[in-house]
Amino acid sequence: MTETYLIGTYTRRISKGVYQLELDTDNQKLKNLEFVGSAIDPTYVAESKQKRIYAITKVRDDNNGNVTGGFYEWDGTNDNYPLAPIAGIHDQETSPAYIAVDDARKLVFTANYHAGIISTYKIADDGSISLADRIMDKGTLGFRKEQQDGPHPHYIDLTPDNRVVVVDLGIDKVFIYDVSEAGKLTPVSELQMEDGYGPRHITFDEKKHVAYLVGELSSNIAVLDYDAKNGQLSLRNILSTIPDDWTEHNGAAAVRQSSDGKFVYASNRGNNTIAVFSSDEKGDLKLIQRISTEGDFPRDFNLSDDESFVICLNQNSDNATLYARDAESGKLTMLQKDFAVPEGVSVLRRV
Repeated sequence: MTETYLIGTYTRRISKGVYQLELDTDNQKLKNLEFVGSAIDPTYVAESKQKRIYAITKVRDDNNGNVTGGFYEWDGTNDNYPLAPIAGIHDQETSPAYIAVDDARKLVFTANYHAGIISTYKIADDGSISLADRIMDKGTLGFRKEQQDGPHPHYIDLTPDNRVVVVDLGIDKVFIYDVSEAGKLTPVSELQMEDGYGPRHITFDEKKHVAYLVGELSSNIAVLDYDAKNGQLSLRNILSTIPDDWTEHNGAAAVRQSSDGKFVYASNRGNNTIAVFSSDEKGDLKLIQRISTEGDFPRDFNLSDDESFVICLNQNSDNATLYARDAESGKLTMLQKDFAVPEGVSVLRRV
């Protein structure tokens, strides 16, 4: 069987934009890297059920040197690669850091790290896109002044109960919003994490009523209780993603969980590992493994369709690593480490 994954990248050295690769589950290997579409720094991508691909990008104006950020939309039903954009929005002063799609309400969400804003866009029936709402995160200077000089939202997506969650690294907060069919955001709650936590990404376990929040600056993972009735998050406990004796730089990045809720995974950029945690019936975590990513600066990884495999991208060493995943123990075993992917940042299973 063959599964296809979209790859978001930086284009600072050798990448040209968005790519895709295939996972051959029978032969347990990655293959057939293919160039999907041209863009500048399309670090994160999303895909709708209509097979429209959305990728963060930026545009440079050669006349004045200004850069505007936004995203492109491609028709993902077309197999003639590279694809030509069918729509685009470039209305932000810098490029966003994350993009997600709400299929039910026909919305696109972006979180702009540098500008400190979150945006919602409405998708019309013909695929055209228009701004629906925009909010600037609010908060004071964070504990780590260089990285926390103001709001820096790094992630935006849906909660299991179809609210919107926003993770802000700059002010150590997690926001919950209600969102209307038209894309208007209404604040519901906010969680203040400890100084310097540096929230980056989050994943929810609907059955256990918990969420797992990775802190980039602290290299921690937090277990949060989620009260869906009131849209409230509260802190339960915090664990480290790196060894106690690690003294070099590290930035925790992505967080994923298995669909059975038994295991949670987090990547470490610097320590260059994936930390594997078991999750008990209450959602409490216990570290059970750290495994090398066989490369440098692993930003993102993802589980395969049946969760028998994990694909990890190493941005600085331009390679993807494939692991086998044991469903009973949750542990990973390296299968392939030399598959070339230029400046890989994010990996998304295609619809």
